[in-house]
Amino acid sequence: MSEILHVENLNFSWGENHVLKDACFSIGSNQIVAILGINGAGKSTLLKCINKILNPSSGEIYLTGNDVKNYNLAQLATKVSYVPQSVMTSFSMDVFDVVLLGRRPHLTWRISDKDRDLVSETLRYLGLEDFAFRRFDQLSGGERQRVIIAKAIAQDPSLILMDEPTSDLDLKNQIEVMKRMKEIVSDKDQSRSALIAIHDINIAARYADRILLLHEGKIIADGTPSDVLTEQNIAQVFGVTSSVIEKTKYKPLRVIIEDAIEN
Repeated sequence: MSEILHVENLNFSWGENHVLKDACFSIGSNQIVAILGINGAGKSTLLKCINKILNPSSGEIYLTGNDVKNYNLAQLATKVSYVPQSVMTSFSMDVFDVVLLGRRPHLTWRISDKDRDLVSETLRYLGLEDFAFRRFDQLSGGERQRVIIAKAIAQDPSLILMDEPTSDLDLKNQIEVMKRMKEIVSDKDQSRSALIAIHDINIAARYADRILLLHEGKIIADGTPSDVLTEQNIAQVFGVTSSVIEKTKYKPLRVIIEDAIEN
């Protein structure tokens, strides 16, 4: 299995606040890796360091074997796409053209039929074909989020970074989006992976191949959902008691939150 991402001893600070502390992990091809942790644990910061939105204090990040420091932003955009936690921009353009922006890093002097076909296929795959010629700025928050996810997929990167991609979606679309992501990443004809910061433990347990458990800036556990999502780890990171129902042939691992732990 080829390596898509390697992070070594990554540190990041806001002034005196040490947000990331010696983060180390690797992601191979065809993997969905979820990052779990409480608000402020450093999940978004980690994604932004990988995508060069933020500059780490120290450490190394390698993408498909190359140091990201050697990529300019245009080059990096051919390798990495990013879905932010919230979509602040209200593009006054059709949805089709917003998703077509994902092709920009690959364009030369004109838009090809291949680019248009890829956008059409992506919209259809995510069930957004009826939105193609609607104005992006007239969509709901959840609809905009799905369009930005489509844009990231149409970008055709090696690594898709997603920051709480299901937070604005209803339950059905949370499941549909994660199912589609699982299918896209699992395609053995492509060398592609996804790193997803997410707050829903059970969504992560169901769709992630691996989970990074981030606590006070440190990765305290890295492994399969069954290895990482233990009652002890959940109590330490989230401050709650829980029951973990093990994965079976027919059902994914499930976590039932019971009560807050009193300090």
